[in-house]
Amino acid sequence: MSTTPPRLVVGLGNPGAEYTETRHNAGFWFCERLAVQLGVRFSHESRFHGLVANARDAGVLLLMPQTFMNRSGQAVGALTRFYRIAPSELLVVHDELDIPPGQLRLKFGGGLGGHNGLKDITAHCGTQDYWRLRIGIGHPGDRNEVIRYVLKPPRREERDSIDEAIERALAAWPLLHAGNWNAAGTRLNTRAAAPKQIEPQDGPKT
Repeated sequence: MSTTPPRLVVGLGNPGAEYTETRHNAGFWFCERLAVQLGVRFSHESRFHGLVANARDAGVLLLMPQTFMNRSGQAVGALTRFYRIAPSELLVVHDELDIPPGQLRLKFGGGLGGHNGLKDITAHCGTQDYWRLRIGIGHPGDRNEVIRYVLKPPRREERDSIDEAIERALAAWPLLHAGNWNAAGTRLNTRAAAPKQIEPQDGPKT
């Protein structure tokens, strides 16, 4: 397993205002907030088919592909080739159906879980051996509903849980940045405490 610090952090999502708040854009949400934390701004780089922020002080690039999810590898491949970034120096942040909202998983390599963004990145990189930070969005319970589910905004309580998970990931950024993957994984993969149950109130639900 690699102990190399990341040189490129890729947040996955779909471009366009109609997708901004959808579950499939959880990777974008993380990257946008990491850019704020690092004090950098994104600019559109047509040669890299995406929005790029260069955090020079941290020695890391941030990328949000603007090619739509199933062609994410086009952007990642162009940028990694130009800067000679090895797959082991790549951290891809993406939504994950098989993890409940509020939970995270950090892993190196392994299967792609049917995620089209990961499939295209793997095709362009020629390997599955890169880091992934999976942000749980939950599963609709019916595989036939998956496409519609990921392209809709999460419910309010789900979004709150996802945002809390992203905050935990941002708090662990110093460990990720240092390449201390084991410590970061221990922190991030620990299941968050379940929220306290609130007694239902009388009246209509909204």
